[in-house]
Amino acid sequence: MTPREEQLRREYVGRIERVADYVYAHCGEDFGIDDLADVAAFSRFHFHRIFASVTGETVSDFVKRIRLQRAASLLSARPADPVTEIALAAGFSSPSVFARAFKEHFGVTASEWRRLGSEERCARARSTEGQGLGTDGQSESTSGQDGTGPAPYSPGMLFAEMRRKEMSKLKFAVEVKDLPEMTVAYARHIGPYNQIPEAFERLGRWARPRGLYAVPGSLSLAVYHDDPDNTAESKLRSSACVTVAPGTEVSGDINLMTIPGGKYAVARFEIRPDQFGEAWNALMGEWFPSSGWQPDDRMCFEVYIQDPEDNPEGHFVIDICEPVRPL
Repeated sequence: MTPREEQLRREYVGRIERVADYVYAHCGEDFGIDDLADVAAFSRFHFHRIFASVTGETVSDFVKRIRLQRAASLLSARPADPVTEIALAAGFSSPSVFARAFKEHFGVTASEWRRLGSEERCARARSTEGQGLGTDGQSESTSGQDGTGPAPYSPGMLFAEMRRKEMSKLKFAVEVKDLPEMTVAYARHIGPYNQIPEAFERLGRWARPRGLYAVPGSLSLAVYHDDPDNTAESKLRSSACVTVAPGTEVSGDINLMTIPGGKYAVARFEIRPDQFGEAWNALMGEWFPSSGWQPDDRMCFEVYIQDPEDNPEGHFVIDICEPVRPL
């Protein structure tokens, strides 16, 4: 890695570390993922994927874990305070939500936690380490000078984590280029992204008789409208698309939309059908941090260059097109 790439990567790390600082400082308050995206100065649409790709932990899992660490510390430091009061002080929306999360995380109830000796609490706290950001080898009972704060993390930890994450076996090449605005006919899919082939079948039944796939330069692509890590699977929206001329007449459940042009990172992958998520994570977690670019809020999409039937390895050849702006 060149000094310039390392500097750019550290900028990504620094932004994520600011998010971690904010969560540690405000874990008892009410905030959302959009608020954390603003702290990081990353696109709200892409922030969740960036955070998970960099840290190996989703935003919601990280926030929940820090709140549980906070609660465990408070339970030990304030033995007379009601558990319900501790749960609310740690940022949980209700005692029942807290009770389930605490038992799942530490293996005991909050009341049982209070009855444990310090060594047993330390052992249980350490058994939850290695889950992304966080404890850095320290338990909740020794985390802050007053015994009430979440365990600190080392300032360089996230950078080390990112270096460890440079282990994708996928080979890919990225080019930043200006793409033109495109008009596409699309069939909408609502539900898990890996079920979008059903929408492509509907689109094909409309497009093939019209010869649209045979038009020179036509592209088949998928547009993803929602963050899969922050939206219920049943609500995810995606669109199976084929490029068409502006003003093309559509019918039934086939509609037209415009994909904005501009600067995109275009990443070429050759992957198995089960590696689409891995490919997106490789682009977001490996290439972006040292690229000098960050995602913006225009549509991101996949262009299908070659289908498995036409590939000797039975792989998809795709271009992942991610809109970018300077870091």
